[in-house]
Amino acid sequence: MRMTGRTSRGAALLPCAVWAVTRAALLLCVSGVFTLGILDVTVDVSVIYRGWYETLLTGTYPLDDVTWQYPPGAALAILSPALLPFWEYASAFYALVLLCDALVFGLLLYAGRRPGMRAAGAWVWVVGVPLLGPTVYARYDLMVTAVAVAALLAGVRHPKALGALAAFGALLKVWPALVLIGVRRGRPTRAAWSAAALTAAGLGVGFALWMPGAYAFLAFQRDRGLEIESLGALYFHLARHTGWEGRVELHYGSMEFLGPHVGLVSTLVLGLAVVALGWLLVWRLRARTFAAHTPAQAAFTAVLLFTTTSRVISPQYVVWLVGLAAVCLAFRGGGMARPAVLVLAAAGVTVLEFPVYFAEVVASDAWGVALLFVRNGLLVAASLIAARRLWRETVPGGRSEEAVPVRGDQPSRVLR
Repeated sequence: MRMTGRTSRGAALLPCAVWAVTRAALLLCVSGVFTLGILDVTVDVSVIYRGWYETLLTGTYPLDDVTWQYPPGAALAILSPALLPFWEYASAFYALVLLCDALVFGLLLYAGRRPGMRAAGAWVWVVGVPLLGPTVYARYDLMVTAVAVAALLAGVRHPKALGALAAFGALLKVWPALVLIGVRRGRPTRAAWSAAALTAAGLGVGFALWMPGAYAFLAFQRDRGLEIESLGALYFHLARHTGWEGRVELHYGSMEFLGPHVGLVSTLVLGLAVVALGWLLVWRLRARTFAAHTPAQAAFTAVLLFTTTSRVISPQYVVWLVGLAAVCLAFRGGGMARPAVLVLAAAGVTVLEFPVYFAEVVASDAWGVALLFVRNGLLVAASLIAARRLWRETVPGGRSEEAVPVRGDQPSRVLR
């Protein structure tokens, strides 16, 4: 037993050491000691977030700022540096993101020691986050990812906790609501979805009463256009070389294509998102075989589909996928290894297209367009492979061999 304990501690030391070294490098980047490319990715925190922070302190949401496109719970993330009043705003924000990063790593490392689990999930997180470069610490998306990861890991045994955390995450940035889609039918679904509804209703009303303008973001989000890093934008990157008369401008907080046919392509992209939603609904209705890892698989697949078909694929969105991929791989037999590897590869390409070669992307230069084709192609491939794997594991007739239930209360058992 003593040797086993020493082996276990020794096995945990390596990922901890790698985590510490890579996160120190990220902190040095956002602190300005090292830089990647010519863009300062910390402006969002030091200027935009800080401006929102000052507005929120006056008792209102940023009603006149079209770049405020987030649910009301985002105010908690923007105001969170107030917890560290002895530091200036940006430093306090980075420290809190680091804390959330450590929380996710700790949860995955702890979960990996349970029966039916493994350390692969922690390794995906350790490697995947730094692949995105300093941008991942200069946005609040990692905080939201921490809530989603906690929801999925807690939901293995406590569906109500999953529902409550999913609702809280959705009020931070909408997408964590998708972790609810894969909860096992019957009592777990009723428990999780009821907890989510009650939490969302309570917090939603609370935010509305807290400050005016809690839901002004809906109009700002509706009016967004086609961001230049999105899947649909690839058409216009190529069209610029064949006489297309449009342009690239800073619009609603991101670089977007404006001009002829942009509205049509944006509508087609939204149509793809509707198709993805339809597929998820059909899957939910037909799925019958649920294992403990199914909620993670379903959440990973759903977020992949909606990220890939979005009009906006900002670099920080990939951290959502890294977190969900990490949870999938934390389960033994949980599958999703191939799409998880593709997501890690996409993260590595993402840091090249932003911030390193973003000027080339804006100019639609060959190198910038090639990077976008590779990154978005990896996300498309990951989406299709994940969807196929999820369907085969859960829908009757989806694969040739039936899953066999395992005795005992193990996380890897199959539940019908």
